[in-house]
Amino acid sequence: MSFRDEHLRALPAISAATFEQTALRLFQHQAQNCPPYRHYLTALGRNPSDVHTLTDIPFLPIEFFKAHEVRTDPADWTPQEVFLSSGTTQQQRSRHLLRDPVLYRQNAARIFEQTYGPLTSWTFLALLPSYLEQGHSSLVAMVEYFAKASGQTQPAFFLHDHEALLQALATAKRDSGRQVMLLGVSYALLDLVAAYASAPELLGLTVLETGGMKGRRREMIREELHAELQTAFGPQGIHSEYGMTELLSQAYSTGDGRFFCPPGLCILLREPSDPFSADTTRPAGAINVIDLANIDSCAFIETKDLARQYSDGSFEVLGRLDNSDVRGCNQMV
Repeated sequence: MSFRDEHLRALPAISAATFEQTALRLFQHQAQNCPPYRHYLTALGRNPSDVHTLTDIPFLPIEFFKAHEVRTDPADWTPQEVFLSSGTTQQQRSRHLLRDPVLYRQNAARIFEQTYGPLTSWTFLALLPSYLEQGHSSLVAMVEYFAKASGQTQPAFFLHDHEALLQALATAKRDSGRQVMLLGVSYALLDLVAAYASAPELLGLTVLETGGMKGRRREMIREELHAELQTAFGPQGIHSEYGMTELLSQAYSTGDGRFFCPPGLCILLREPSDPFSADTTRPAGAINVIDLANIDSCAFIETKDLARQYSDGSFEVLGRLDNSDVRGCNQMV
C-alpha cells in the first residue's frame, strides 16, 4: 500500500492521540516529495530529520499557492480540478490543484456531519454571488455537494434574486423533517437584511456566514457583523465557517464566534513578527494550520490570519496581518 493510500485510510479515524504522529509522518513525506516545500526547507537550511514535534515544523507561507504549483508527488498525477481563491482582477489568485475532487467533498461532508448531523437532515440555500461569478470556488463546490447529498429538491444557489430566495426559505421551512441552513458571504447577507429586515421568512434559520465584504461594504469586526445580521435573523447566534482555498478542511463556529477544529485539522499560533515561533500554548498570534487532508498539496501552511486560542482548543479569528490581501472566507479585518 502506498503512503498516500495508507494516510487516506487512516484519516477518518484521526484523533487527538494520533494527530501528532500522523502529522509528523506526513511532514517527512511532503518535505521530500512536495518540490516547492522541499525547496523552501532547503532555502531555510532546515533538515527534515531534525523535526521531531509539531512546533519544529517550518510552515509554508500561503503565498506559495499563488506563485507555485504546490503538489506532492507531482509526477504521479494530473490535476482533476483547480480551486481559485477569491480576489479582484488586480490580484493574483491562489490555486489549489486537486488530484481527487471526491476527497475534498467527502472530507467536507464528514466534518459538517460531525458538527451538525446528517446532511439529509438539512436543506441548504446559499447567497454566494461573488464566488459564483468568479468561478472555481471550493465553497461553491462544497455547498453544491451538500445540497445534492442531502437529497433536497430545491435549488441551492440564488445569485441576486432575493425574492426567489425568500420563497425558497418559506417552502423549505414548511418541511418539518428538515432544518434550513442559509449560507452566505457577509456582504450578500447584509444586502438581504437591509432589504428585508422584517421578513418572517428570515426567522428560524441556521445562518452560516462565510465572511468577506469583497470591497462591497466596509469591513466589520465579527461582533458588529453578527449583531446587524441578528436584527433580521433573530437572536440566535450567527454561525461561521473558517476555511480557505488552500485547505481541504473547515472549522465551524456554532454561534459564539469560537471555532473548533475537526480531528484532522490543527492550528498553532506564532508571534506575528517571527514566522518560526509557532507554539501549541500561545494564547494569541498569527495562525499556522495543519490540514491532514492536504495529502496532495502541502498540509503545513503559514496563514496571514490573527487569532486568540482558548484552553478548550477553540479559537477566535481576530483579523488579518497588515498588508495582506483581503480574502473571502471569514477573513474580517
